[in-house]
Amino acid sequence: MPARTTRGRIPSTGRLGLVEAHAAEDLAELGWTGADDVAVLWALSRAPDAGLALRTLVRIKEALDASGPARGDGDGGAESGPGGWGALDEALHSDSRLRARLLSVIGSSTGLGDHLAHFPGSWRRLAAAPELPGRAEIRADLLAAVDAVPEGGHGLHRAAVTGPEAVLALRIRYRDHLLLLAAVDLAPTIENEPGLEFRAVGRHLSDLADAALAAALSVAVATVCDEETVQARLAVVALGKCGARELNYVSDVDVVFVAEPADALTARLAGEMIRIGSSAFFEVDAGLRPEGKQGALVRTLDSHLAYYRRWAKTWEFQALLKARPAAGDVELGREYAAAVGPMVWTASQREDFVPEVRAMRRRVEELVPADVREREIKLGTGSLRDVEFAVQLLQMVHGRADETLHSKSTLNALAQLSAGGYVGRGDAAQLIESYVFLRLLEHRLQLQRLQRTHMLPPPGDAEALRWLARAAHVRSETRRGIVDELQRQIRRHSQHIRRLHAKLFYRPLLESVTQIDSEALRLSPEAAERQLAALGYRAPRNALGHLTALTKGATRKGRIQSLMLPTLLEWLGETPDPDAGLLAYRTLSEAMTDHPWFLRTLRDEGALAKRLMLVLGSSRYIPDLLLRAPDVVHMYADGASGPKLLAVDYTVVAQGLTRSAARHRSPERAIAAARSLRRAELARVASADVLGMLEVRQVCRALSSVWVSVLEAALHAVTRADAAESGLPAPARIAVIGMGRLGGGELGYGSDADVLFVCDPVRGEPGTPSPSDAEAVRWASGIADRVRSLLTRASVDPPLEVDADLRPEGRSGPLVRTLASYQAYYRKWAESWEVQALLRATTVAGDADLGLRFLHMIDEFRYPPGGIDADTVLQIRRMKARVDSERLPRGADPATHTKLGRGGLADIEWTVQLLQLKHAHENLELRGTSTLETLEAIERIGLLEAEDVHMLTESWLLATRARNAIVLARGKAGDQIPGTGDQLAAVAYAAGWRGDDAGEFLDHYLRVTRRARAVVDRVFG
Repeated sequence: MPARTTRGRIPSTGRLGLVEAHAAEDLAELGWTGADDVAVLWALSRAPDAGLALRTLVRIKEALDASGPARGDGDGGAESGPGGWGALDEALHSDSRLRARLLSVIGSSTGLGDHLAHFPGSWRRLAAAPELPGRAEIRADLLAAVDAVPEGGHGLHRAAVTGPEAVLALRIRYRDHLLLLAAVDLAPTIENEPGLEFRAVGRHLSDLADAALAAALSVAVATVCDEETVQARLAVVALGKCGARELNYVSDVDVVFVAEPADALTARLAGEMIRIGSSAFFEVDAGLRPEGKQGALVRTLDSHLAYYRRWAKTWEFQALLKARPAAGDVELGREYAAAVGPMVWTASQREDFVPEVRAMRRRVEELVPADVREREIKLGTGSLRDVEFAVQLLQMVHGRADETLHSKSTLNALAQLSAGGYVGRGDAAQLIESYVFLRLLEHRLQLQRLQRTHMLPPPGDAEALRWLARAAHVRSETRRGIVDELQRQIRRHSQHIRRLHAKLFYRPLLESVTQIDSEALRLSPEAAERQLAALGYRAPRNALGHLTALTKGATRKGRIQSLMLPTLLEWLGETPDPDAGLLAYRTLSEAMTDHPWFLRTLRDEGALAKRLMLVLGSSRYIPDLLLRAPDVVHMYADGASGPKLLAVDYTVVAQGLTRSAARHRSPERAIAAARSLRRAELARVASADVLGMLEVRQVCRALSSVWVSVLEAALHAVTRADAAESGLPAPARIAVIGMGRLGGGELGYGSDADVLFVCDPVRGEPGTPSPSDAEAVRWASGIADRVRSLLTRASVDPPLEVDADLRPEGRSGPLVRTLASYQAYYRKWAESWEVQALLRATTVAGDADLGLRFLHMIDEFRYPPGGIDADTVLQIRRMKARVDSERLPRGADPATHTKLGRGGLADIEWTVQLLQLKHAHENLELRGTSTLETLEAIERIGLLEAEDVHMLTESWLLATRARNAIVLARGKAGDQIPGTGDQLAAVAYAAGWRGDDAGEFLDHYLRVTRRARAVVDRVFG
């Protein structure tokens, strides 16, 4: 090689982007110090990482110089040619294509740089190949690496080279092909010429993978079968990105094996192929086969089909969508693909399609830790998987009726969905752009170290981001600007993909029922119904009717609804009953026609709108409340310190309710005002409950506080009206004593208010006649009757049932008694269950002093000195057994009845009350009315082990939550948890269960209550 001049000025290392201290020495080592080297130096400066490229060149030079004279046959050996480094040096100076290819690839990939440093003769492949080899040429070359020849008549080959030598030969040849592809792909970073189209890269990588699988199978044949000719048929079917011919540079290759026969020989061939392929090329993964890793490695075609017809899950059909024969007996592979194809296109009609799709989406989202979700471009938020999942779902929904959608490629399928009107044309174009951009970043990240990764560099790592931007052809005017531009593009594309579900699934539905865009392609009614059904709507025709009604007319409201509904429908689709949610939203929207703030708020407050949709789609109880208390919708928004639904003080609510009622002279209007505020508070509490913002204790406390306030307001209104009507002062004081869950401050949504009414004559001045006890009772009974009547009067609100059946003599006894009458009755006639009921008695309304005197009076009965005797304990045990056997409703399941079932509320409460009756006389801590607070006291005192108390507490909380959830989900009171189906899913969701399977909620309930029942049985002996 003629010597080159070293005269003239060359760029400084700083201008070349070489910041390492030894860069000048490395350039001198290469001999690049003269004016004739300017072209290669400027090319070096444009490499994604010029410093990495320079260091790798030095390593290649050292390897070439050490290899000596030319040797080998070009199969990855040194083959340096005369002068070693000199030949490459001359080629770099004279061949701009080679220069661009080599410098771009070694400035982007340490993995491929290592390959060149170990096998420096491979650089000649970059100079010799003007174009990428075709599919047949790649296959022939990889088979030639192990001297493979055809074997039998079923597409198999037999290699002449086996063992470690075969693995090494295949690895070198595969890396050489990868090197050439990467060099052609990356060269535009230096030459500023059009690069390879993304789809071409994926197709070439898939062709290379097919050839690699065929070569690995040829070595397996030689290894397993010795000299015996293989008569069996074995097809290797690619799935996933390889099946779609969209493979990454570094990726697992998912395969399934079809064999005739499926015997020990074909299983050994498949296993050996996996081992060789995974050692030489990439991870060969057969985990998507029937029954996964627990299933047989090879199956016959009939066995595959039998499994898919009977056992396969939705995700397995989703995987089969990309099935493609890749190696081995291609004809058998085609038979397999043709046989399973129809099953893919009918999978969306399966009963469990929607819940399984939802479960798959949740699992994908949960795979990525929250702290790196923004950097994960495959599985994170706004990621590649979002696009792929959505496109595959739409294909499966509409592919049965439209064969044009039967494409394995994500990009081709997206284009076909757009052409068919299933996706907006603009949306499809933008999604294709975003998908290609993120896949390009994924390719560059994987090339860097030839490792499987999808993680962007941390935001603070400017150098790593700068390298990625240059490798991905991002352009900017300044060195710092290229990082900003890369991050801007990543944000733009991710944000666009984040909206893909609303845009892809719901925008075409809206375009089908509106006339906003006369040029837009529209789904047919049948296609729209299929799409809605796949998104979880059980009555898709009705849902289309609701959409039409919401968007009808060229009005401003219709336009706003059209803009919002795609996102609102997506959120509704996440709920257990999107049909009911959509109907509720339509009803609410129509009721709010005269309230312009409603749509404006939904449009501007994203968190509010999402919470409202989640509530409407998961509760039959709340929508009716919101219709009559629409201002609660404002509380769905976030305030300065969190959700406004929680920014409420129970005391303030109670005061506001009683003051509002007190403004009205008429009892009817006063109680109507109290009802109105109660309605709003129920809507607030229930909404926060469904959204998971309140714990069970908080819900019970809030509901009890509302009930107490309503009772106080009603009693005050009636007594004031009575005084105004009669013109006389009240002849007696009256107090309302809360019993049961009201007395314990532990009411649920479906609970009645158990009460006792007690009165006491008003004593006049000395010498003035006082009302008799009979007069006092007669007056107080009238007051109590009127209170109960006004509160229980028919209303659209949830019932306000005031239950006084726990009074002495039950329904046969007088509604009201004097304090002395109560005392006489309890002293002489009270049965053990009546004394037990007094354990939860507390004053809730009326005359506080009278109420306190009543409580002091009953203390001698509910906390008897010395505790209860053995006979009373025996009576309570017998009564508990009778309740267990007789009070459970006919047909009810004792395992899942939240009130009277095993480990249910009654079990826990009876246990606590038995311990109170036995020990409260000597332990003041046990003299409480709350079940939970008394359980805490029982643990502190040591009456039960901490573990036992924990079991009882957990069971009580779970049963209460489930009982509340039944009301929230169904809109009416109930105690029985549904056993299966949609009703169970709705109750589980309302109870805060966000698992994939509502059956797991039921299993959890059974497990917790079973343990609690064991504690109950031990206490009752």
